[in-house]
Amino acid sequence: MSAGKTSAAGRKVLVIFNPTAGRRRRRKLAAVLRHLERADCQATVRPTNAPGDAEALAGEAASEGWDVIAVAGGDGTINEAVNGLYGRGVPLAVIPLGTANVVAAELCMPGDPEAIAGVIAGAPVQDIHLGQANGRLFVMMAGVGFDAGVVEAMPAGVKRVLGRGAYVLMFLAGLFKFSRSRYRVIVDGEAHGAASAVIANGHLYAGRHTCAPLARLGEPLLYVCLFLRPGPLRALRYGLWLVLGRLERLDDVLILPGRQVTIEGPEGDPVQGDGDIIARVPLTAGLAEKTLPVIAPQGE
Repeated sequence: MSAGKTSAAGRKVLVIFNPTAGRRRRRKLAAVLRHLERADCQATVRPTNAPGDAEALAGEAASEGWDVIAVAGGDGTINEAVNGLYGRGVPLAVIPLGTANVVAAELCMPGDPEAIAGVIAGAPVQDIHLGQANGRLFVMMAGVGFDAGVVEAMPAGVKRVLGRGAYVLMFLAGLFKFSRSRYRVIVDGEAHGAASAVIANGHLYAGRHTCAPLARLGEPLLYVCLFLRPGPLRALRYGLWLVLGRLERLDDVLILPGRQVTIEGPEGDPVQGDGDIIARVPLTAGLAEKTLPVIAPQGE
């Protein structure tokens, strides 16, 4: 690994912070910073001001000699930073301050400020694989159909106020609006019809729920979750079985390993990646050529 000290002493950490977090999350970040200082780390915070700032800040910082670039925010902010850091050799760390924190959960990042600081200060550097969707990188997943419609329709203010409850609200509100599309999904040359599709790089989805049980960031393989039947009742059923942890048992859900995915459907339909809209149909997706170094608990 060309960058990032593997010992605790003297790590220089740039923290890219999404200031839309509320007071409680700001207090959590302040606690993490105090513990980093106690661990002899030098931490500097740079806030974002608008969408795209995290990508720009990460890209600029990659050549400034930081040992770690930590993202204090949610999955969307992490996604931006990853797109800025890709190919630059500087390790990424995560301070979970978002709504779902799926990336942090997949990396087994702790929630306690002292434990978070301990990971950033002393955990080893390891590599994870990334996905790409129409050239845009994603860490956890990219999806078309129902989930992408919900993400695109989500008002930012609702998510800030309701947290995870905002997704439940928009899910119910979108049952009749986003659940009737049809897509042609080609996985490694084999075509399938589906109402929705999620291309999974990790196994977690929408918080701590499991979409693709075998998917892991450390493995160079994607899994495509195909929801075969359209309609509001089917969408509601899929959501319920996801929450119950039994999604893969449904006979109208197909989970396929793959490395190259093409999705055809209504032109311009949104593609969500890591909880934000990152592309539009038609979609070409696959594994990114390079891995990304991250700081995470050993073994993840």
